[in-house]
Amino acid sequence: MLLRALLRAGFVEVRVVGSHHFLRHPSGRAVSVPVHGSRDVPRGLLAQILDDAGLTADELRNLLRPGPRR
Repeated sequence: MLLRALLRAGFVEVRVVGSHHFLRHPSGRAVSVPVHGSRDVPRGLLAQILDDAGLTADELRNLLRPGPRR
């Protein structure tokens, strides 16, 4: 779900190496997201990914909500 939220935020997947998806935003921000099946991303890693992406926890929650985006 984190990967989907980042894609909704405007990030584009540029490559995949093993289980790590590398995304880049048109503004130049870049993040790496590990995808390990149904396992959750640890809290500290999630905080680092959000910081790298320039997103807040509230913005992430909004991106994860179903329905149209504003």
